[in-house]
Amino acid sequence: MRPQTVEANLVHEQAPAFLESMPGAFVMLDQEFRFIYLNHPAELLLQRSRGILLGKKIREEFPDSASSTFYHELYQAQKLQTSRTFEGYYPPLNTWLAVHISPIQEQLAIYFQEISRYKQVERELHIRNQELQALQEISAITLNTQSLSVAFQEIVEKISQATLFPIVAIELYDADHQMMVFAGSKGVRLPPGVELLEVPVNQTLSGTVASTGQLMVKLYTPGESKVCDSNETLSQLGIKTFICIPMSVNQKVLGVLSLAHPEPVPPSEHFLAWVNSLTGFIAQLIDRRQAEMTLRLQTEREQMIMAIAQRIRQSLHLEEILKTTVAEVRQFLHTDRVIILRFEPDWRATVVTESVAPGWASLLGHQILDTYFLETQGQAYRQGRIQAIADIHTAGFSSCYIDFLDSLNLKAKLVVPILQGEQLWGLLIAHHCSQTRLWQVWEIELLQQLTTQLEIAIQQSELYQRIQRFNEALEHQVEERTAELKQALQFEALLKRIADKVRDSLDEKQILQTAVQELGMGLGVQCCDAGLYSANQTVSTIAYEYTRILSSAQGMTFLVAESAVPEIYPYLFQGQTSQFCITRPYTLRLNPNLFAVLACPIVGDQGVIGDLWLFKHCEEVFTEQEVRLIQQVANHCAIALRQARLYQTAQAQVRELERLNHLKDDFLSTVSHELRTPMSSIKMATQMLEIMLERMGLLNATSGQLVQYFQILNSECKREINLINDLLDLARLDAESEPLLLREIDLFVWISHIAEPFLERTRQQQQQFRIDVAPDLPALITDLQSLERILTELLQNACKYTPAGCEITIAAEAIWKLENLQQQSQESSQPAMFVLHPACFQIIITNSGVEIPALERSRIFDKFYRIPNSDPWKHGGTGLGLALAKKLVERLQGTIEVQSYNHQTSFTIVLPQQSLDPLNLIQ
Repeated sequence: MRPQTVEANLVHEQAPAFLESMPGAFVMLDQEFRFIYLNHPAELLLQRSRGILLGKKIREEFPDSASSTFYHELYQAQKLQTSRTFEGYYPPLNTWLAVHISPIQEQLAIYFQEISRYKQVERELHIRNQELQALQEISAITLNTQSLSVAFQEIVEKISQATLFPIVAIELYDADHQMMVFAGSKGVRLPPGVELLEVPVNQTLSGTVASTGQLMVKLYTPGESKVCDSNETLSQLGIKTFICIPMSVNQKVLGVLSLAHPEPVPPSEHFLAWVNSLTGFIAQLIDRRQAEMTLRLQTEREQMIMAIAQRIRQSLHLEEILKTTVAEVRQFLHTDRVIILRFEPDWRATVVTESVAPGWASLLGHQILDTYFLETQGQAYRQGRIQAIADIHTAGFSSCYIDFLDSLNLKAKLVVPILQGEQLWGLLIAHHCSQTRLWQVWEIELLQQLTTQLEIAIQQSELYQRIQRFNEALEHQVEERTAELKQALQFEALLKRIADKVRDSLDEKQILQTAVQELGMGLGVQCCDAGLYSANQTVSTIAYEYTRILSSAQGMTFLVAESAVPEIYPYLFQGQTSQFCITRPYTLRLNPNLFAVLACPIVGDQGVIGDLWLFKHCEEVFTEQEVRLIQQVANHCAIALRQARLYQTAQAQVRELERLNHLKDDFLSTVSHELRTPMSSIKMATQMLEIMLERMGLLNATSGQLVQYFQILNSECKREINLINDLLDLARLDAESEPLLLREIDLFVWISHIAEPFLERTRQQQQQFRIDVAPDLPALITDLQSLERILTELLQNACKYTPAGCEITIAAEAIWKLENLQQQSQESSQPAMFVLHPACFQIIITNSGVEIPALERSRIFDKFYRIPNSDPWKHGGTGLGLALAKKLVERLQGTIEVQSYNHQTSFTIVLPQQSLDPLNLIQ
């Protein structure tokens, strides 16, 4: 036995019993690190007996300890003579130990306690803390990150950090397109130009997990084939361990969480349970986040749709509506370009409006001809097809079409048709140019809803534009109609002015000159003239003209057959208006210019008597209203010329009648003067004869032819003398050579005096005679002799034509007038003084039993006119009495009228109250 062993046994035998009863392992080492004591727990811990270890150095029995922390701490305790406490893992024993080393003189006392279970609990707690921290961080990412794509990426980074798996991916399950979309990935290298990886479900095990909803753990053996080998991107990952857990909410698989490792790493049950719970937590957070985002996006979408719809309804201009739509859509979808294509009838599409982000090319105004639309007439889009392309390179397009889309810098696009009824009006297209993009369902629904609003707006806008065009056309028509009405009113006023002037004139020269001047100025023509034809219509004379720039041709006469345009005259002779252009120099007016001419005939009652010619510049024409106006003026001229010529004829006849009447009056005056002296001698001889016959007693006989003959001679002599006196009186009245002798007349007294000679006559003829004159009637100032002659003539006629038993009445009354005696100004404060005085007098002689026919009343005041068969007493007369009475009334500045109805005839005389002239006053 070695000395070291003997010494160790001695120490062991001398050790107190309490060291053996210690719960932990206790070891004593000498200065060379030899075991000199160990208790029973130490034997169990070191898995060696005392017999084996006592006296041996540690390195001899435990060679791996020389490089361990334990050996280093022993050396430090011995060297520094200080206690050392530490924990460490000893792989050969697969044990964690808590060690306390204390130097005792030249020996080392070591207390061991196994803490493997404690370390396992500590490790599990650490793992749990890491898991909880990872969950908290993932929750914070989900809650605080606005973009789901950014949140997915940060989550996979955190999971990779927590699990030490270098490849982690969150794959969303697109059941409609049977695609797994890598929404967030760690350790997956994407192909150049691909921003969003999409893998068909049949090219990855994650597709199987998403379809079945079952967790999958796969550890590949060397050389084993993989499902993902058919995918170029996934086959390069070199996966040896693959863990895929479905993310489900309410039994609906949203996607999967995939973890992969390039080395075989068998997962523990706890790890799978933790990852599964993490996946469920992520799924709940994603679902909640998606619900919140969906609700927020839905609210924003509804608000945007309402805002866009309101903006659309506020404007009816199509260009403004389209600009508003694309701008709002691009801003809401956060995409790079939004355009609207409009199809032409030949299926050419034009970019009519666009909203593009800075840095991307504009497509506004570009024309696109797609053979698809030519071949199919847009059938699929007309049926409501919507095209959502997340990646143009994986959408199955032809290479040439992909090249075309690449030239537009497109990575993804969303196309929604714009319909008008069953017709494809255009397309609303969203372009994503910076990267590929998975279009969400709500984004597609948004564009559908907006397209519906846009279709309504386009329909309203086009209807509004049609209404606008209709209104513009209507306004144009109204303006034209207003201009026509205005011109018509002007022409009507011009026509009325011309008609009034030509009708007011009976001078043929003035009529034509007025017509051509007013017509030329009113229409603003270069020249207007009036020509008159000869009786046989072979010669025309330009009688009157109005000209502005043409040389004058007034008074010129020319043969119709030799005129500048002889072919026009046959139409004029037929009463037709002609409008033409003179294409050769118009030599009649010595003007080389060319003119547009309107020739209008003047048609009289005997045919065409002349024409009106109007000249304009050759590029102008006469409108229908102007032609109508000229024709109406020509008609008025024809009527006025006919009236003027009739008037001239009538004037000639009147002058001839006046000449004959003067000759008659002269003859009657001469005859009256010549006959007056012989008739006076005859009357004197008759009187002398009567005296001689009475002396001879020949006239006393009651009968006999001598008495009868003498009465006839006396009566006819008296009748002829009265005729001569009446003619001489009329001649004097026509000459107006005698002045009025005014005087005051008391009509009450004077009329009774004038009526006395007629009282006996009315009694003899069994007529009733009545005077109706008020005794207080004011005095009448007039010529007494004239008034006496007037009343005498009227009373004689009344007695002559009133049958027996009928009544003759003479009445007089004054017509009063209120007059202010004090002529004062309006500022005077003196009251006005008014007085009544007679303004005129009215004398009425009425006889009953006789009525003058209406046709005879207008002629009873003519000379020598007598009403036939109206003299019941056969007194006869000259027919000059009423003519003389009218002349006398007019001389007194009065009026006389006759009324006859109901077997009663009244003559009413109205005489003004004359003012007394002291020179003419007769007392």
